[in-house]
Amino acid sequence: MLDNPRVPDAEYDQLLRELVDLETRYPEFVTPDSPTQRVGSAPSEKFAPYVHSRPMLSLSNAFDAEELRAFDARVRKLAGKEVAYVAELKIDGLAISLQYENGVLARGGTRGDGRTGEEVTPNLRTVASIPLRVRGKRVPEVLEVRGEVYLKKSDFQVLNAARERADLTPFANPRNAAAGGVRQLDPKLTAQRKLSFFSYSIGNVDAVSSTGGQFEALEFLRDAGFPVNPNVTKCPTIEDVIAFCARWEECRDELDYEIDGVVVKVNDFATQDRLGAVGKDPRWATAYKFKAREATTKLLDIVITVGRTGTLNPNAVLEPVQIGGVTVRNATLHNEEYIRANDIRVGDIVTVVRAGDVIPRVVGPVLSERKGKPRLFTMPDRCPVCGSAIDHPEGEAMSRCTNAACPAQVLERIKHFASRVAMYIEGVGDVMSAQLTELGLVKDISDIYALNARDLERIPRTGKKTIANLLRNIEDSKNRGMARLLSGLGIRFVGTQTAQILSADFGSVEALEDASLEELIQSEGIGPEVGKSVHLFFAQTANRKMIERLARAGVLMTAPKRVKAIAAALLGKTFVLTGTLEGLTREEATEMIVNAGGKVTGSVSKKTDYVVAGDDPGSKYTKAQQLGIQILDESGLRRLCS
Repeated sequence: MLDNPRVPDAEYDQLLRELVDLETRYPEFVTPDSPTQRVGSAPSEKFAPYVHSRPMLSLSNAFDAEELRAFDARVRKLAGKEVAYVAELKIDGLAISLQYENGVLARGGTRGDGRTGEEVTPNLRTVASIPLRVRGKRVPEVLEVRGEVYLKKSDFQVLNAARERADLTPFANPRNAAAGGVRQLDPKLTAQRKLSFFSYSIGNVDAVSSTGGQFEALEFLRDAGFPVNPNVTKCPTIEDVIAFCARWEECRDELDYEIDGVVVKVNDFATQDRLGAVGKDPRWATAYKFKAREATTKLLDIVITVGRTGTLNPNAVLEPVQIGGVTVRNATLHNEEYIRANDIRVGDIVTVVRAGDVIPRVVGPVLSERKGKPRLFTMPDRCPVCGSAIDHPEGEAMSRCTNAACPAQVLERIKHFASRVAMYIEGVGDVMSAQLTELGLVKDISDIYALNARDLERIPRTGKKTIANLLRNIEDSKNRGMARLLSGLGIRFVGTQTAQILSADFGSVEALEDASLEELIQSEGIGPEVGKSVHLFFAQTANRKMIERLARAGVLMTAPKRVKAIAAALLGKTFVLTGTLEGLTREEATEMIVNAGGKVTGSVSKKTDYVVAGDDPGSKYTKAQQLGIQILDESGLRRLCS
């Protein structure tokens, strides 16, 4: 568990084989912390939510010594005294939480949004350096350990070599391989990644000690059998922190794992509590980010790829160059405006950086090296994948393909169409969507309604019961209504609220298809930009044919038209939703407000009339209180809309 084995590998393997034999003969004695339980759990259809007992906060960033000094000044001012720090290497992996009950690993999950992640317990059991049982005499009843799952550089090289031999695409970097490994549906595939783990904090530190600090917590974790990065140090002053950061920025290549900075924490827990957090960032910690590495090379070409949401993305084809130990052949150029603003041209010698040491990016040309007058780059006016018209709204940086059936977009469009905010087809999630597209069963969203049992039998590990449930869910989704359908089509700028407005004003998809731009922008809240996007979508022949196929499949294309007599109390009123409502989803609450004549926005301002607050409302609730805005609970909203 601590990368310090006490017996040779061959002896360990022999002992493990003996254990497997014993557990086969006496299955009643198999325990959750048995080494045999690390691999072989049945794959899950999808991950269950993992709710963190305390939020896994993000960190603010510092990019140079002066920003670290500014962080220190804020800390000392708020604390009212001098403070000491702990400096830890920032491992470039995937943050996870582990929950131990009575000393045995019970559950584990990803960070997710900080409050809810994905439960991936069977996968985490396959990571050999994650203890299945807490050792020592001081074992709390419940212990939450947080840390980073990562992939060693050496293991990454072995993994990619194996993939190349199997004619598979190599992974881009160790972090992606680690994150993807943790999220595998089959734990055996996770085990093949040979992932590693470092622990860095205790989520419920009060279960261990109400005094002490971060350095003592790391010592507790090490004594309890958890791997702790050895390159951790106490820093009495911020100048010691700065020296630590400078040393490791210089020596990072000596490590067998990737680091992208240093995490700096106030050591004393009592001071941490007093400092608290602002938003999602604790005031008592920050992350010093290492400078991006750069090199110069020749720009050979600019090629266009179409993103999964239809964006046309220019990418640089480079003469291969080594940056931070990685051979870079391609880099992002962001968009046409970025290329023109930086005067980047094919044939130039350009400066390339690895932003965050992961994504290569062209910064600009070395003008002193430019020869002749290389041509300016121009974005194509037709999609390079399907040939459809390109939409480039004035003031927008990105150009987009307008064809909803464009092969480059189909996967993301299927996932969105089947999501909760759209047609909500339970069972068609990320994995199923990928399988449907990879097998060629769904080429655009209308194909979902042409699926039959024989088609679905082609999908691995899909039994008769799953197929029957999926077909029933697809059939049920036909009656979700016009607003859900419009939301699911993925029309630019048309989210839940806009879809409800258009449905209520036009009453049918057919009427919306035939509407002029002038008619569209007469709807409340539909401005010229949204109107042009809707009009352009329905002007595309491929999109209209897709709508026809959806109609023939029996998908509901109509909605009750808006009742003009709206209670004056809600006409034009602006609402903001925050927190979780007990009896309404956010989409249902939005629909209720819109149907009553109000509108919903995403942020609180002086123009906000009401804030509807549920459980765990967050900063919007606080801002509403500061501005004196009326706050409603769910029952108050229902009364207002009735």
